[in-house]
Amino acid sequence: MTAHDHDHGEHAHPTGLRGFLHEVFVPHTHDVADAIDDPLISHAAGVRALKVSLAIMLTTTIAQAVIVSFSGSVALLADTIHNLSDALTAVPLWIAFSLARRRPTRTYSYGLGRAEDLAGLAIVVAIAASAIVAAWQAIDRIIDPQPISHVGWVMTAGVVGFLGNEAVAIYRIRVGRRIGSAALVADGVHARTDGFTSLAVVIGGIGVLLGFPLADPIVGLLIAAAIVALLVGTVRSVGRRLLDGIDPALLTRAEHALAHVEGIGSVDRLRLRWVGHRLHGDAVLTVTATTLAEAEAIRLAAQEQARAHLPHLEEFAVEIRPGDSVAR
Repeated sequence: MTAHDHDHGEHAHPTGLRGFLHEVFVPHTHDVADAIDDPLISHAAGVRALKVSLAIMLTTTIAQAVIVSFSGSVALLADTIHNLSDALTAVPLWIAFSLARRRPTRTYSYGLGRAEDLAGLAIVVAIAASAIVAAWQAIDRIIDPQPISHVGWVMTAGVVGFLGNEAVAIYRIRVGRRIGSAALVADGVHARTDGFTSLAVVIGGIGVLLGFPLADPIVGLLIAAAIVALLVGTVRSVGRRLLDGIDPALLTRAEHALAHVEGIGSVDRLRLRWVGHRLHGDAVLTVTATTLAEAEAIRLAAQEQARAHLPHLEEFAVEIRPGDSVAR
């Protein structure tokens, strides 16, 4: 049996409209078709994605801020603030990727890969702050309405925001999948949601043109609500990583890998966890070998198959428990 004789579709995803929405807003991160398994290359790809997306989002934010300054649109202001927070979330991730490249020390014997998870907490704080500011601005404008000028420019800025965010989302998600970074994929989903809130600004502008000026601050409140909804999902994702949670499909793939190794009588324990965007794991195997040399060969084969099936796997410790037939 070879490493590719089984069906890799063991992890079912929703289909139809639900599947489309799931893939747009909750894309999975365990694709292996074009995965980067070299740690140094994956770190470099992640940092490059953050640099490019930071430049795009800052340019988009500056363009929107200029239009806010002469239009007075609170919906556009809320969207601009959110886009700025989205741009700035690249900074802690950038720092985390850089720290992860450092060699382990006697103090941090496992390295600093966990810095990526701490960066996820910084992203949560940034999203929460943007929601508070957006809601406060919208409520203030409802209480004290002010006229909006240059509605056409406001709507144009909303379209620019959508295009900028979607470009960043596609890039972050694509690179995040290749390197196995849930934080980078989540940041891409964050950008994609920002893009749809930018389109909401366009809807607010249409309302103003139709003679309903409160449409602008109301849309601002809706944007704040959308940010809160995004925050819930981000907290869940970051919390799972901090608690060593993983996608069960990864365990299924590891089980398939071990099933390809002849001589394994049973898998007594199998564990995986993410450290940053690299997988670490261990297994305890009972083998049916007849000599200690054969048992060692099974151990090495188990490690080889696990790495073949899990491209982001960096460390995989295997403990062998000989069966009754092994010479002792």
